Amino acid sequence: MGVRDRLHLWASAAWTYVRRAPGTFVWLAVLLVTTIVARHLSPGELQFVLGNRSTNLHHLREDPVRVLVSSAFWLAGGPWIGYALLYNIFHVPAERWLGTLRWVAVCVLAHVGATYLSEGALHWAIEHSDAPASATFTLDVGVSYALAGIVAVLTYRIATPWRYVYAAGVVVFFLVPVLTNQTFTDVGHLSAALIGFACWPLTRSREGVWNPMTALRARTRPSRTTG
Repeated sequence: MGVRDRLHLWASAAWTYVRRAPGTFVWLAVLLVTTIVARHLSPGELQFVLGNRSTNLHHLREDPVRVLVSSAFWLAGGPWIGYALLYNIFHVPAERWLGTLRWVAVCVLAHVGATYLSEGALHWAIEHSDAPASATFTLDVGVSYALAGIVAVLTYRIATPWRYVYAAGVVVFFLVPVLTNQTFTDVGHLSAALIGFACWPLTRSREGVWNPMTALRARTRPSRTTG
């Protein structure tokens, strides 16, 4: 097989992989563009751009729909490649399993629900003098709430009893920061995970439960040869 044939096969395989989770890769493409834009802005300009898209208390009162949508297409921190890896680990299998529409539904519910729950907790803290009034304008953008919801809903993709081990790990991962740091973003991540768990009805008609032991046996089974 020549080089051209190999490149064609690799390109075909890559395209097949991408088109089975179109929403995930469109999202990643938009995030790549906004990340490149962010790198070409001065610190002051970047602060202005992100602040204008922040789902803080001020913007949720003034223009909630705009900031809820726009905040999901900018990264608050960390390299894009890291998010690309996480998207392939969690979003890709979730979208393939649920279908794009149900996957979008889980993402939206987690993103919007966790935003309001976390900002509600922040508002309560401000009202009780546990946080400064300036926190009304705090910076809150990013994709982590939707990701947390997807991480949690994938619990129902795993066969029992491994499902319970995975679910316990998700709860511990998101609960410990709430108990130790007690920031509104930690509350948001835990809230998003709980919303993901609550999305169980969206998974009821989905088939193809994954059993890690079956997958492991398939990988370690020696291949049969003839001769």
